[in-house]
Amino acid sequence: MDFQLIIDSLPALLRGAGMTILIAAFSLLFGIIFGTLFALLRMSPNKFLAAIGLTYIEIIRGTPLLAQIFLFFYGLPYLYQQITDQALNFNPLLAGIAILAVNSSAYVAEIVRSGIQSVARGQTEASLSLGFTPTDTLRYIVLPQAFRRVVPPLLNEATTLLKNSSLLSTIMIVELVRVGQMITSRTYKPFEMYLAVGLIYLCMTIPMSIVANRIEKRWKVA
Repeated sequence: MDFQLIIDSLPALLRGAGMTILIAAFSLLFGIIFGTLFALLRMSPNKFLAAIGLTYIEIIRGTPLLAQIFLFFYGLPYLYQQITDQALNFNPLLAGIAILAVNSSAYVAEIVRSGIQSVARGQTEASLSLGFTPTDTLRYIVLPQAFRRVVPPLLNEATTLLKNSSLLSTIMIVELVRVGQMITSRTYKPFEMYLAVGLIYLCMTIPMSIVANRIEKRWKVA
């Protein structure tokens, strides 16, 4: 095994890992924002709004991420060109973040919905009886308690995003896996490169899993 190659490639691999972290962080941020909105839609007493939320969540969760990447990055420009006879080009990095954010938002929506529903309904009824509006009840009573319950699953979702970002190598985003592919194409030593890539992923994901488990245990005790 060529350990020297791994050592020499570490700077490039770590830059790729930095891009992976950047993509995952922004994707999770927007995923939480849109996921929370769709969770509230899903729980809306309005059946039409609830149907929109449910349809969105089921479609995104029910289709492979790789298919979503290809449909968004390659399918939409093709469709646009067929309709308008004009080219449509996406920035790969922005497109990758958008695709992961959309995918993540469906899973975040279910996490947030579960967290909100875990809060005892009696607290909501008591808050409303005291004169709180439904919005204030959600803001001051329900969401603070739900937050404690959703943080560990959200950290697990962040771990999933870190790993899923590897699929963005298919649209030429130079994240960790893509860097490994580029080095492999030059050195013809895939075992060393993908071993190094796998170990770097472990170094990123294991600490997050440990933190999520510790938070969950501590807050359960509390």
